[in-house]
Amino acid sequence: MQKLRKVTDLVEPIYVMEGAGVLLRRSIASPSLDYLDPFLLFDHFGSQNPTDYLAGFPMHPHRGIETVTYMLDGQVEHKDSIGNSGTIGQGDVQWMTSGSGILHEEMPKEPDEGIMEGFQLWVNLPAKLKMTAPRYQEFKASKIPEVQTDDGAVVKIIAGQFHGVEGPVTEIFVDPEYLDVSIPTGSSFEQPIKQGHTAFAYVFEGEGIFGDFEFNSLNKGTSVPATYLAVFSDGDAVRVLAPQGVRFLLISGKPLKEPIARYGPFVMNTPEEIQQALEDLQNNTFVK
Repeated sequence: MQKLRKVTDLVEPIYVMEGAGVLLRRSIASPSLDYLDPFLLFDHFGSQNPTDYLAGFPMHPHRGIETVTYMLDGQVEHKDSIGNSGTIGQGDVQWMTSGSGILHEEMPKEPDEGIMEGFQLWVNLPAKLKMTAPRYQEFKASKIPEVQTDDGAVVKIIAGQFHGVEGPVTEIFVDPEYLDVSIPTGSSFEQPIKQGHTAFAYVFEGEGIFGDFEFNSLNKGTSVPATYLAVFSDGDAVRVLAPQGVRFLLISGKPLKEPIARYGPFVMNTPEEIQQALEDLQNNTFVK
C-alpha cells in the first residue's frame, strides 16, 4: 500500500546578504533549518531592484560540494578556473561539481525589463568524491523536458523523471530529483519518491495543500504558501492539491549520513580537511 509523505516542517526563509552584496531568501543553512542531508543550502534570489543583485558573486572558491543554479528570469554571466564561461538565462540550469576545488564567478546582468529571479541549491558530495575532479554541466531551457498531465499540471524535469520522461542532469551521486511543478486552480499532482530519500518542496507562487490527505476526506493535509519550504517525512510519494493554483520546486535525494565540516564555500568531513583547503587557497595550490 502506498505511503504518502507528510509535511513535518515548514520553513520561512530569512533574508541574507551574500557575495559582494546580493539579497537572498535562504531556507536551508538558516537558523530554522541548518542542513537537510544531502542538501546544504537553498537560496531564492529575485528582485525588481538591480541594486539587490548587480554586485554579484566575484571570483570565489568551492570544494567538496555541487552547486546548482536554476534561472527563472534574467541573465547571469559566469566563468571558472577550468575554462568554462558564458551566460545562463531564463529557464537554464547550471550544475557544477566543485570536487577538489574550483574558482568561479557569477555576475548578474541588469535586464531591459522584468526581474532577476532564480534559485541556488548546494548538494553535498560523499567523502569518497570530495576530492574528485571538478565538472561543469550547463543545460539550456530548450533541453529541459516539460510534461503536461491530463489534470493540467506542467512539470519541468531538471533531474530524475516524471511520467517516464528523464531530466538532462545525470550521473550525480545522491540520485537527485529536481522538478519545477505548476498546478492550475482546482487540479492535483502526485509524484513517487524513493523511500529513504530526503524530500522538500519550495513554493514560490500561489499556495498548495501538501501531504497525506485523501481526496474528499476530513484529512486536509498542510497548506503551504509562497515563499515557504516544506520538509516531508519518509514515504513513497508526495501529493499536492491546488485550490487556487501553485508553483513549486520538488527536490529529493539520497542522504549521505556522513559528518560534515563547513567553512563558507567549503564543505568537507573534518576540520582538518577545511584547514587544508584554506592552506591550499593561500599557497595557490587550491585548483589541482
